[in-house]
Amino acid sequence: MESILGKRLKNLREQHGYLQKFVADKIGVRSNTLSGYENGTRSPDPEMLVRLADLYKVTTDYLLGKSDDPYLTEEEAFEAFKNSPDLERWYKELPKSKEEDIRRLKRIWEAFKDDE
Repeated sequence: MESILGKRLKNLREQHGYLQKFVADKIGVRSNTLSGYENGTRSPDPEMLVRLADLYKVTTDYLLGKSDDPYLTEEEAFEAFKNSPDLERWYKELPKSKEEDIRRLKRIWEAFKDDE
């Protein structure tokens, strides 16, 4: 029996035109592991679920069937950006609570988002 997670992962991969090998390489697993996620015989751990959601730019709630809205809200997308290891290239020390730092990071986010 196919899980909702498996169906959604397979549908998203196909919508993006990705081969299983490409997705598996992007998220750091073997193709047979990804196949297991898609056919419901394996379950990704929470970290892997986040990687998959980031790859497809959808929420983990969508992947898990808790939401039918696949897309990140602006705030959720910013949070994902803020917590991304890729951000270290531009912003070495993330702000803790300084409002100006958060505004500066938001401007970086806007530039990054517009560049995609």
